[in-house]
Amino acid sequence: MSEAVTIAQDPVAAIGPGRLVLVVGPSGAGKDTLLRLAQAACIDDHDVVFPRRVVTRESSAAEDNVAVSADEFRRGLDHGDFAVHWEAHGHSYALPLEINDDIRAGRTVVVNVSRTVIGVLRSTYANVVVVAITAPPDVLAERLAARARLSDGNIAQRLARNVDDAAAQADVTIVNAGSAEYHGRHLVRVIRNECWSQ
Repeated sequence: MSEAVTIAQDPVAAIGPGRLVLVVGPSGAGKDTLLRLAQAACIDDHDVVFPRRVVTRESSAAEDNVAVSADEFRRGLDHGDFAVHWEAHGHSYALPLEINDDIRAGRTVVVNVSRTVIGVLRSTYANVVVVAITAPPDVLAERLAARARLSDGNIAQRLARNVDDAAAQADVTIVNAGSAEYHGRHLVRVIRNECWSQ
Protein backbone atom coordinates (compact mmCIF):
# COMPACT_ATOMS: atom_id res chain seq x y z
CA MET A 1 0.00 0.00 0.00
CA SER A 2 1.42 3.38 -0.92
CA GLU A 3 0.05 6.50 0.68
CA ALA A 4 1.08 10.09 0.10
CA VAL A 5 -0.20 13.35 1.56
CA THR A 6 -0.05 16.94 0.41
CA ILE A 7 -1.56 19.98 2.08
CA ALA A 8 -2.27 23.40 0.63
CA GLN A 9 0.25 25.80 2.12
CA ASP A 10 -1.20 28.75 4.01
CA PRO A 11 1.12 31.73 4.58
CA VAL A 12 -0.48 32.44 7.98
CA ALA A 13 0.27 30.57 11.21
CA ALA A 14 -1.88 27.64 12.35
CA ILE A 15 -5.49 27.98 11.21
CA GLY A 16 -8.02 28.56 13.99
CA PRO A 17 -9.83 29.24 16.24
CA GLY A 18 -12.31 26.50 15.28
CA ARG A 19 -11.72 22.81 15.93
CA LEU A 20 -10.78 20.15 13.40
CA VAL A 21 -12.01 16.71 14.52
CA LEU A 22 -10.23 13.95 12.59
CA VAL A 23 -11.91 10.55 12.56
CA VAL A 24 -9.57 7.68 11.73
CA GLY A 25 -9.71 3.91 11.96
CA PRO A 26 -9.45 0.66 10.06
CA SER A 27 -11.85 -0.43 7.34
CA GLY A 28 -14.93 -1.97 8.92
CA ALA A 29 -14.64 -0.05 12.20
CA GLY A 30 -17.90 1.76 11.51
CA LYS A 31 -16.52 5.27 10.99
CA ASP A 32 -19.13 6.20 8.40
CA THR A 33 -21.97 4.82 10.52
CA LEU A 34 -20.92 6.79 13.60
CA LEU A 35 -20.30 9.91 11.51
CA ARG A 36 -23.79 9.60 10.00
CA LEU A 37 -25.32 9.32 13.49
CA ALA A 38 -23.28 12.27 14.75
CA GLN A 39 -24.23 14.38 11.75
CA ALA A 40 -27.92 13.65 12.34
CA ALA A 41 -27.53 14.61 16.02
CA CYS A 42 -25.84 17.89 15.06
CA ILE A 43 -28.17 18.76 12.17
CA ASP A 44 -29.45 21.94 13.87
CA ASP A 45 -26.03 23.04 15.13
CA HIS A 46 -24.67 25.42 12.52
CA ASP A 47 -21.33 25.55 14.34
CA VAL A 48 -20.60 21.91 13.45
CA VAL A 49 -19.74 21.10 9.83
CA PHE A 50 -19.40 17.68 8.17
CA PRO A 51 -17.84 18.40 4.75
CA ARG A 52 -17.99 15.75 2.04
CA ARG A 53 -14.64 14.33 0.95
CA VAL A 54 -13.69 14.40 -2.70
CA VAL A 55 -12.74 10.84 -3.74
CA THR A 56 -11.83 9.11 -7.00
CA ARG A 57 -14.29 6.33 -6.13
CA GLU A 58 -18.06 6.08 -6.47
CA SER A 59 -20.22 7.09 -3.53
CA SER A 60 -22.11 4.34 -1.75
CA ALA A 61 -25.00 4.11 0.67
CA ALA A 62 -22.47 3.88 3.51
CA GLU A 63 -20.14 6.67 2.38
CA ASP A 64 -21.34 10.04 1.11
CA ASN A 65 -18.46 11.54 -0.83
CA VAL A 66 -18.10 13.70 -3.91
CA ALA A 67 -17.13 11.13 -6.54
CA VAL A 68 -14.81 12.45 -9.26
CA SER A 69 -12.65 10.99 -11.99
CA ALA A 70 -8.86 11.09 -11.76
CA ASP A 71 -8.84 13.90 -14.35
CA GLU A 72 -11.39 15.92 -12.38
CA PHE A 73 -9.33 15.42 -9.24
CA ARG A 74 -6.19 16.69 -10.99
CA ARG A 75 -8.09 19.75 -12.20
CA GLY A 76 -9.20 20.41 -8.62
CA LEU A 77 -5.59 20.24 -7.50
CA ASP A 78 -4.52 22.61 -10.27
CA HIS A 79 -7.23 25.09 -9.25
CA GLY A 80 -6.27 24.91 -5.54
CA ASP A 81 -9.69 23.53 -4.54
CA PHE A 82 -8.41 21.33 -1.69
CA ALA A 83 -7.28 22.05 1.86
CA VAL A 84 -5.45 18.70 1.95
CA HIS A 85 -5.24 15.67 -0.30
CA TRP A 86 -3.71 12.21 -0.08
CA GLU A 87 -3.44 8.93 -1.93
CA ALA A 88 -4.47 5.64 -0.37
CA HIS A 89 -5.54 2.19 -1.57
CA GLY A 90 -5.30 3.26 -5.21
CA HIS A 91 -7.61 6.25 -4.82
CA SER A 92 -7.16 10.01 -4.38
CA TYR A 93 -8.87 11.77 -1.47
CA ALA A 94 -9.23 15.46 -0.59
CA LEU A 95 -10.96 17.81 1.79
CA PRO A 96 -12.46 20.95 0.25
CA LEU A 97 -10.64 24.24 0.81
CA GLU A 98 -13.79 25.70 2.39
CA ILE A 99 -13.02 23.93 5.66
CA ASN A 100 -10.45 26.67 6.32
CA ASP A 101 -13.19 29.32 6.21
CA ASP A 102 -15.32 27.30 8.64
CA ILE A 103 -12.42 26.87 11.06
CA ARG A 104 -11.47 30.55 10.85
CA ALA A 105 -15.13 31.36 11.65
CA GLY A 106 -14.84 29.29 14.84
CA ARG A 107 -16.83 26.27 13.68
CA THR A 108 -16.00 22.63 14.38
CA VAL A 109 -15.20 20.65 11.23
CA VAL A 110 -15.54 16.86 11.45
CA VAL A 111 -13.82 14.72 8.80
CA ASN A 112 -12.90 11.11 8.08
CA VAL A 113 -9.22 11.03 7.05
CA SER A 114 -6.26 8.71 6.66
CA ARG A 115 -3.99 8.52 9.68
CA THR A 116 -1.14 9.51 7.31
CA VAL A 117 -2.40 13.11 7.32
CA ILE A 118 -2.63 13.55 11.10
CA GLY A 119 0.85 15.02 11.59
CA VAL A 120 0.57 17.61 8.85
CA LEU A 121 -2.95 18.59 9.91
CA ARG A 122 -1.85 19.00 13.54
CA SER A 123 0.84 21.42 12.37
CA THR A 124 -1.50 23.31 10.01
CA TYR A 125 -4.53 23.77 12.29
CA ALA A 126 -4.50 25.25 15.78
CA ASN A 127 -7.06 22.98 17.43
CA VAL A 128 -7.04 19.35 16.26
CA VAL A 129 -8.70 16.40 18.00
CA VAL A 130 -8.06 12.87 16.69
CA VAL A 131 -10.74 10.25 17.29
CA ALA A 132 -9.70 6.67 16.53
CA ILE A 133 -12.64 4.36 15.90
CA THR A 134 -11.84 0.67 15.99
CA ALA A 135 -13.35 -2.73 16.74
CA PRO A 136 -12.07 -6.21 17.57
CA PRO A 137 -10.55 -8.08 14.57
CA ASP A 138 -13.42 -10.56 14.31
CA VAL A 139 -15.95 -7.70 14.16
CA LEU A 140 -13.87 -5.89 11.52
CA ALA A 141 -13.65 -9.06 9.40
CA GLU A 142 -17.40 -9.68 9.66
CA ARG A 143 -18.24 -6.09 8.67
CA LEU A 144 -15.83 -6.08 5.70
CA ALA A 145 -17.20 -9.39 4.45
CA ALA A 146 -20.79 -8.12 4.75
CA ARG A 147 -19.91 -4.89 2.95
CA ALA A 148 -18.36 -6.76 -0.01
CA ARG A 149 -17.11 -3.57 -1.67
CA LEU A 150 -14.68 -4.37 -4.50
CA SER A 151 -12.55 -1.31 -3.71
CA ASP A 152 -11.82 -2.78 -0.26
CA GLY A 153 -9.43 -5.21 -1.93
CA ASN A 154 -8.03 -8.10 0.08
CA ILE A 155 -9.81 -8.24 3.45
CA ALA A 156 -6.91 -10.00 5.19
CA GLN A 157 -4.51 -7.28 4.08
CA ARG A 158 -6.86 -4.53 5.26
CA LEU A 159 -7.24 -6.21 8.65
CA ALA A 160 -3.45 -6.39 8.97
CA ARG A 161 -3.35 -2.58 8.81
CA ASN A 162 -5.41 -2.10 11.97
CA VAL A 163 -5.01 1.34 13.57
CA ASP A 164 -3.30 1.37 16.94
CA ASP A 165 -3.62 4.41 19.19
CA ALA A 166 0.09 5.26 19.09
CA ALA A 167 0.27 5.27 15.30
CA ALA A 168 -2.94 7.27 15.05
CA GLN A 169 -1.82 9.73 17.75
CA ALA A 170 -5.41 9.50 19.00
CA ASP A 171 -6.78 11.84 21.64
CA VAL A 172 -9.89 9.66 21.99
CA THR A 173 -10.49 6.01 21.10
CA ILE A 174 -13.97 4.56 20.55
CA VAL A 175 -14.16 0.76 20.44
CA ASN A 176 -17.24 0.38 18.24
CA ALA A 177 -18.25 -3.16 19.14
CA GLY A 178 -21.63 -2.59 20.76
CA SER A 179 -24.52 -0.27 20.07
CA ALA A 180 -23.81 2.13 17.20
CA GLU A 181 -26.22 4.62 18.79
CA TYR A 182 -24.27 4.54 22.07
CA HIS A 183 -20.94 5.05 20.33
CA GLY A 184 -22.46 7.70 18.08
CA ARG A 185 -23.49 9.66 21.19
CA HIS A 186 -19.92 9.37 22.48
CA LEU A 187 -18.63 10.81 19.20
CA VAL A 188 -21.13 13.68 19.48
CA ARG A 189 -19.84 14.49 22.98
CA VAL A 190 -16.29 14.65 21.62
CA ILE A 191 -17.40 16.84 18.70
CA ARG A 192 -19.17 19.20 21.08
CA ASN A 193 -16.17 19.16 23.44
CA GLU A 194 -18.43 18.01 26.27
CA CYS A 195 -16.77 14.86 27.56
CA TRP A 196 -13.99 12.65 26.23
CA SER A 197 -14.26 9.67 28.55
CA GLN A 198 -16.10 6.60 27.33
